[in-house]
This record gives sequence, structure tokens and C-alpha cells, in this order.
Amino acid sequence: MKLVILGAPGAGKGTIAKLLSAVDGSVQISTGDILRGAIESGSEWGRQAQAYMSRGELAPDALIMEVMEARLQQPDCENGFLLDGFPRTIPQAQALHQLFDKLGITLDLALNIEVPRDVVLERLTTRRTCENPECQAIYNIKSKPPAREGVCDKCGSAVVQRDDETEAAINRRLQTYTEKTAPLIGFYRQRGLLLTTPSTSSEEVVAAVTGRLGSAH
Repeated sequence: MKLVILGAPGAGKGTIAKLLSAVDGSVQISTGDILRGAIESGSEWGRQAQAYMSRGELAPDALIMEVMEARLQQPDCENGFLLDGFPRTIPQAQALHQLFDKLGITLDLALNIEVPRDVVLERLTTRRTCENPECQAIYNIKSKPPAREGVCDKCGSAVVQRDDETEAAINRRLQTYTEKTAPLIGFYRQRGLLLTTPSTSSEEVVAAVTGRLGSAH
């Protein structure tokens, strides 16, 4: 399957992508992961991205699209791909579809995961992350706490609340999402590619996607 996954911070995009990947081997792709990989590899793209990020700036769309073009042509994308949290803006979506045309790729679906604001706040304010950059295991102090409070089960490093997961920071992120990313819902609806799932159950979201794709093929 070839999907774009939309949803506010905390909507569960990464979780859904992992479950969908298990269905047919489609590879999960997030721009954050491929930019970090480019930086770690020391590639020219990575050096350019690092320069922007070190100044606290976002990598420009042109650079992201170059990295995305290279990523989509790698062999593991032949089975399909799940774009997790990309595109984030209308210009990115337009550039992405020009890239799809160039590469002969047909997008199957844009999945919009619709989760109530109070659920997002609850999920993110109770989330904790292992501070070890090699681990980054994720916990939830209510639903999935570490065995020892404040200590990662996997590597023994400290488990912390990220700066961008305080309530004030989350409200800012949700405002940014509403202003810049939510318009993508209309963009994909106009193209007949939108599937909105108002469920907080990951299994139900996966079932909705596989049901829609099954009926379309």
C-alpha cells in the first residue's frame, strides 16, 4: 500500500504506520528519520540539513523533496510505503505529487486519524521518553510506565518528559497543526483519496484502511 498518514501530534500516526507495515511489508517513512539518517551518514544532504537544524530552523522543502525522492527509489519501497507525518503543508503536498508523477507512483490513500483534543493532551502530557539517543524507548506514566519509576526498562537510562510534551508546548503544536497541516484534509478530499477515521482504537483504524483498499482493488 502507498499511503500518506495525516493527524495531529499524538494522534498515533507512528503506531498506525507500524501496524500497517506488518500487514503487507510497506515501509514506514518519516522525514525526521530520513534526515537523521542523512546526517549520521555524513552525506551532502545530511550536512545541509544539519546546518539548518543547528540554527534551530526547519530544513527547506526543496532539500526535503530531494531526500524524499532518493528514499522512495530505494528497493524496500517497492512493496509500498507509509509516509508518517509528511507532507505537513499544501506546498509540500503539491511538490510530493509532482514527485509521484515523475517516479510513476500512484498514491492509494491519505489516511486522516481524527482524535479528540483532550485525548491528544492526555496522551502527550503523560508520555515519557528514554533520554539515551541510542534507545529512545517511549513510555506512558499511566498506561505503560517503566518497571522502575524514571528508569528505562531497556537500557537503564533516565526516562524524561520532552520539552515539546508539556501542556503549553502541546497546545502550540496543535495550533501549528490546525493552521498549516489541517488544510491537507481538503487537499486530499478533492482528489478522492481521503479516508478519515474518528477512532482511538489502532486496530479499528487498520481495519478501516485494509477494508477501503480491499474494496478498491
